[in-house]
Amino acid sequence: MPAEHAAIVGAGVAGLTAALALARHGISSEIFEQAPELTEVGAGLQISPNASRILAELGVLEHLTDAWLEPDSIRLVSGTTLRQLAAVPAGGFARARWGAPYGVLHRSTLQRRLLDAVVKEPLCKLHLGARVKGRVLSELSRPADLLIGADGVWSQVRENIEGSPSPRFSGNIAYRFTIEAAKAPAFLERTSVSAFLGPSAHLVCYPLREASSFNIVAITAGNAASHDWTSEPTQAQRQQLLSRFSGWHPAIPRLFAEADNITFWPLYETTTGRWQNGRDCVLIGDAAHAMMPFAAQGASMAIEDAYELVKFVAKRPVAEALQLFEAHRTPRIARLRQRGAFNQFAYHARGPIRIGRDIVLALRPPQSLAADLDWIYGYRAST
Repeated sequence: MPAEHAAIVGAGVAGLTAALALARHGISSEIFEQAPELTEVGAGLQISPNASRILAELGVLEHLTDAWLEPDSIRLVSGTTLRQLAAVPAGGFARARWGAPYGVLHRSTLQRRLLDAVVKEPLCKLHLGARVKGRVLSELSRPADLLIGADGVWSQVRENIEGSPSPRFSGNIAYRFTIEAAKAPAFLERTSVSAFLGPSAHLVCYPLREASSFNIVAITAGNAASHDWTSEPTQAQRQQLLSRFSGWHPAIPRLFAEADNITFWPLYETTTGRWQNGRDCVLIGDAAHAMMPFAAQGASMAIEDAYELVKFVAKRPVAEALQLFEAHRTPRIARLRQRGAFNQFAYHARGPIRIGRDIVLALRPPQSLAADLDWIYGYRAST
């Protein structure tokens, strides 16, 4: 029979979205989060139309529009000259072409709005400070016929699934920081998402309306380090960052030198593997398929996973539903991984390949670039 009550491990974007989606189908859930309180963790997020459409269906999007910003465009910029190479229109264009908005905001803002909706939903119950090991959920108010692992790249729920994915260091480091909008240099575009491309590295920048600041992420190769994603870089790590961008336009390394809130994030991904145990346990989001941010789809894929999982478990016996869900989602995730790998190659290109990339981008009209994104942004999750 279809699921009636679910236990969800993890109160991040994936877990909270899953709880709301289940409630829409009359399925109750209990969410278990090991943190004693939900604090501000992470940085900025890009929510593309494939995910904002789902947030609208769940009644969350209307509570985000006062806090997020819909950029006018998504720009690709040379990191050595600061010259724009190409741009995909967003704003009203995104709403017209893909039927939903493209927005940027702080991760904590999205999590708060999702949490507010969960707290108001009678079918959802949240347990904070809950340590979960395997299937031990001692605080469950009633037996659950479905266990959802939404507990991220270091998932504990994976222990229930033979052949599940495992985390590995990607070889990349993200340096994240913010700059007050009033102090930001003029080359940081106030109304767009900008990706600065250069040899062996790239930098993404966009404004955060709710914080009156710019979110900046520099991604480059580096050595594996602590799993703590909010640690301050050591002096050696700062020097490594500056050396990676030494051949860029001098305004870029100047940003790093002047920033006083840089955090050092080793980027971990997961190997491929089974997402479900064929009975009653399933992984979603980063627990199932943590990937590099080169396609800016991590949060959006977690939202899609959570929403589409419910399509299956609300209508079919749980064991069958989980197998169908995995079969349905894995081709899309595999294609996103391929796109991310291509973007990394293109963004970090050197020498003649970089020159060729710049020429090709300059020749392509905005409508053509947008068409390349139709399969991502125009995706309509099944209900």
